[in-house]
Parts: sequence; C-alpha cells; structure tokens
Amino acid sequence: MAEITDVQTIYEGWANFHVATVRREDGAILSHVVEDHGNAVAVLPYDPVRGIAILVRQMRTPVLFAKADPRTLELPAGRADHGSSEASVRAEALEEAGLRLSNLRLVVSAWTMPGVSTECADLYLAEFSDEDRVSSGGGLAHEDEDIEVVEVPLRDLAAMADAGELRELKAFALLAALRLRRGDLFA
Repeated sequence: MAEITDVQTIYEGWANFHVATVRREDGAILSHVVEDHGNAVAVLPYDPVRGIAILVRQMRTPVLFAKADPRTLELPAGRADHGSSEASVRAEALEEAGLRLSNLRLVVSAWTMPGVSTECADLYLAEFSDEDRVSSGGGLAHEDEDIEVVEVPLRDLAAMADAGELRELKAFALLAALRLRRGDLFA
C-alpha cells in the first residue's frame, strides 16, 4: 500500500498547503502538493409546491482569475465547521439564503477534487416552503460576502443544466439527483 513518508507545510491560512512525499506500492517516490481546508457542505433547497429552487450568486476570485464571469450561480454551501454536517449545511442555508431548513436528505459524500484537495463534500437536497424563508440571507458582513439570493424555477434550472449554462458542479450534481428522484417537479 502507498504511504506518506514526509510532509512539508508550505502555507497555513484559510487553507493549508503541503508537499507530501509518497512511496507508492512499486517503490517509486513522488511529491504532490495537497490543499487541505477541511470538509464542505452544500444544499439544493427546493419548493415542490411552487416548483422553484433557491441558489445564490456571488463573486468568485478564482473564476475571475480564470478569466470567466466571476458572479457564479451556485448552491448555499461552505465549510463543515458548525459541529456536524447537518448543522453546517443548515447554518450556511440560513446565512446565505435566509432559509431555515429542517428536512435534509443526504445525497452523497464526495471528494470534490481528489487530485489536489482533501475536501469531501456532503451534498444535500432539502424541501422548503414560504414559512422557511426567515431572513433575506446575503451572507455574513464580517466575511465580506456579497451574496445575491436567486429564486429559479426548476424547469429553468433544468434547461440551464441541459444547455451547459449551470457551471457549478455541486449544483449540477444535486439538480441531476433531484431530477432522478422527483421528475414530477420538472414535467
């Protein structure tokens, strides 16, 4: 079995970056950069009565760096740092989208970028109703979040995905899961 024989930390901050020396099973020695910032959560909140989903739009510097439109349409999401995965996704939905979610359904715990990151994301679907909209959302001021809450009809969201316009992978995956589980919402 492969083993890590040495780790050098090259940066510590919101994310930590390390260079890991690995000895493969065949004896080859390799060095890999590893980004480590903990696990993540994301949720696709949807109202089955009104046929809508709540997403958020915010400026993302890495997308700007890649020379694309930096105001990405994505899910309420964040680090899993509120105790449990469920508590974390509820906190993110409240902070970013103003939603108090109770009925969470875990779809998958998945590695987001296993070639470079230790992040594993717990991805949830959650039904909500008008009563669950308890604030305007928008993120936390002390985190310099500038989040726009976006209500999108499920049919439009599906059309965006089909046209290649829904470019945030977690949103794309959870929309696909919702379409498989609740195809009646898209008819």
